[in-house]
Amino acid sequence: MPLRLSAGVIERATEAQASVTVRVNDREATGRGSIYLSDVWAWPDPNLDHDHRDGKLRALCDAIAGDLVALCGGEPAHPLSLGLRLHDAVCEGDQAWDVPSILARAMCLSPFDAAIHDAAGLALGISAFDFYTEDDPLPEADSWFDGDGACASIGAFMLTQPRKEFEVWWAVSKDESLDGAFANAVRERGYRCFKLKTTGRDIESDALRTAEVYRAARSLGTARPRLVVDSNEATPDAAAVLSYLHCLRAVDEDAFAAVDYLEQPTGRDIQTHRFDWRDVTALKPVVLDEGLTSLSLLPEALAQGWSGLALKTCKGHSTALTAAAWANRNNMLISLQDLTNPGLAAIHAALFAAHVPMINGVELNSPQFTPAANQAWQPRLGGLLQPTGGVHRLPDAKPCGLGSQM
Repeated sequence: MPLRLSAGVIERATEAQASVTVRVNDREATGRGSIYLSDVWAWPDPNLDHDHRDGKLRALCDAIAGDLVALCGGEPAHPLSLGLRLHDAVCEGDQAWDVPSILARAMCLSPFDAAIHDAAGLALGISAFDFYTEDDPLPEADSWFDGDGACASIGAFMLTQPRKEFEVWWAVSKDESLDGAFANAVRERGYRCFKLKTTGRDIESDALRTAEVYRAARSLGTARPRLVVDSNEATPDAAAVLSYLHCLRAVDEDAFAAVDYLEQPTGRDIQTHRFDWRDVTALKPVVLDEGLTSLSLLPEALAQGWSGLALKTCKGHSTALTAAAWANRNNMLISLQDLTNPGLAAIHAALFAAHVPMINGVELNSPQFTPAANQAWQPRLGGLLQPTGGVHRLPDAKPCGLGSQM
């Protein structure tokens, strides 16, 4: 089914797949990474059609592949350092790229960052989340962690016993019927967590729709529905978010109580769209998603009163892991959102959530929107990609790297 965002409808997307070979001492291995090039989400320009943007994103992936060594600094380093160097070179460097959106450039580099980590883990025979047991210097990240350094900070907050199960989330579009696929997902697969796409501008209708979804889930047998509200940056300001919450509480107190948090309600440039979120967060947490395009924005997000970060592996594994550790150090919440990650990208996201404590577990909606893209991974990963009983399940075996060989 199509995915409807405030910026448009996603009906087609290119999957970018990267393979990267690394050498660790005398051991060599090839890792893989993938992501959808979601132009509607990452580069929402109404003056450019999908084919134009898709072509530019494909070309950027090709350019990164052709110059990967130089973009990663041209010398051996810890995988996290390589990933952060790659992010800086592609997203913040002086080189002129034919993709103006920083978010889109981060998306294009993300499969390469993932493949580097996957390859290093395969070469060493360990998980990519076990790279932080020793206090190695990481110059690209250490400045964010006074005293302890990045390695120690990342290693300290990761789960000692990785999670194997996560609640599944169903994305509810603004105009989606609650009698069709939604009802089937609840009845047949046990969905009880719902991410609502709202208009962000019609406060009363958004509140009524939120209550409607909550009541529909209850009527289908869900004892305690969980809700996340996402207007995809269409809400004009923090005051409108506050009005929505007050309206929802007046419409249905139980539906209000079921809202876990709100995901980036306002414009993604938080330096241009600057708001004080404290009145809103006194009622419900508000997490930053598309607005987090650089680690340099973390202090600004904290100063504005954002409750936490909605991380995405599609912005780069290294950036996401560093941001998660920084948020943990600064008592901010972290969630892991999706980009309709299929197959390999879904495994990556699930392993990230298995090791990094998230308030929502993990959002994986490729079973909802692009189930055919997961066919190559069935049936051995059916527990993850064909959830039952309202739960995604990872296999018991601990994978090396980022799971490309699962």
